[in-house]
Amino acid sequence: MQIKHGAISCDSHAQLDRYAFTSRMSKEKWGDRIPQVIEVEDKGERVERWSVNGKVSSGGVVNCPAVMHDRRYYPKRWEEVPLKAYDPLERLEALDEDGVDAEVLFPNTPIQNFAFTSGGPEFEVACVEAYNDALGAWRSISDRYIPLAIIPYLNPIDVVVFEVRKAVDKGHRGIVMLAEPGLSIKGAHHLHDPFWEPLWAACDAMDIVINWHGSAGLAGELSVPNWDKYTTRQHHTVSTGRLAATPAQMIPSLMLSGILDRYPRLKWACAETGAGWMAYVLEVCDHEWERNHLWTEGILTRPSDAFRRQVYVDFWFERSGIELRHQIGLGNILWESDYPHITSTYPNSRAHIRRTTDHLPEEERRQLLYGNALKLYHLAS
Repeated sequence: MQIKHGAISCDSHAQLDRYAFTSRMSKEKWGDRIPQVIEVEDKGERVERWSVNGKVSSGGVVNCPAVMHDRRYYPKRWEEVPLKAYDPLERLEALDEDGVDAEVLFPNTPIQNFAFTSGGPEFEVACVEAYNDALGAWRSISDRYIPLAIIPYLNPIDVVVFEVRKAVDKGHRGIVMLAEPGLSIKGAHHLHDPFWEPLWAACDAMDIVINWHGSAGLAGELSVPNWDKYTTRQHHTVSTGRLAATPAQMIPSLMLSGILDRYPRLKWACAETGAGWMAYVLEVCDHEWERNHLWTEGILTRPSDAFRRQVYVDFWFERSGIELRHQIGLGNILWESDYPHITSTYPNSRAHIRRTTDHLPEEERRQLLYGNALKLYHLAS
């Protein structure tokens, strides 16, 4: 991959075209259950929304306020959505405009962490196949796109592994995973259940990254309920401020599960989490590991060593994590733009990068902004 601008976003969101599912799934078999954009009435107004398994999604038709005329506005109809949100060719121009060389692609509307499970195992895997196929096509358009596959949670593990292998063959460089499938989805297995061992082994063998995004499905379970008198902007500010709360629990759970010791080459990346809080988490986990002699219980690697060997966190507008970069691990921090969401640094990513990193030695700056990403997602020969 050519580095022209000096930044790789390790958390951006790929919006698929409105026909991505209807063109790839059997109308005869799935009918109107196929994910699609439909017209509905909302508060007396005719608007468009995504429908999945016959259920209409809430919110705008596309989560892309950073590219709208007003960053507080979410489009109500598809024709309002700028091409640079969902057209991979137009989007390349947006990357150049923002000074970004490449982007790791997480899902966007209507794909949330487990959007397709409501339709049952067969429907879920059909949607997963359609999504991974559609997003994999972006990689064939440009190597500046780094797609991440989604997985089916209600299917047997051999089906899960099969879908991941197919996705990797189509250009995906990792998978998006729930932090705790057993809590988020009825009938799914706990992350530490032996059920998932073949998936960890397959990802290890293929040398692809397991990715968590934000709360990874746990916001509803681990968040203080919002006050009903909050405005929309207050609600969003609270949700941004608590981004560290869930990974501060997810990462220690992973480090003390034994998974990292069983698969010491397997990498885990945490997007849209910030980084500064990780210094405390590492310190307290090391303290408890030493105090309780956890190596006698099979946790052989000091938590901070396991983290620096295998786990990554992101920053975008934050400066505190940069100041604590050596305590966290210079090789474990990635930059992100969160394009095209409301907290995105687009179209002023260069200014945000200068504000957060211009005081750093040039080698450290390169490592944080793109060097770590090149290495983690195998983008350099």
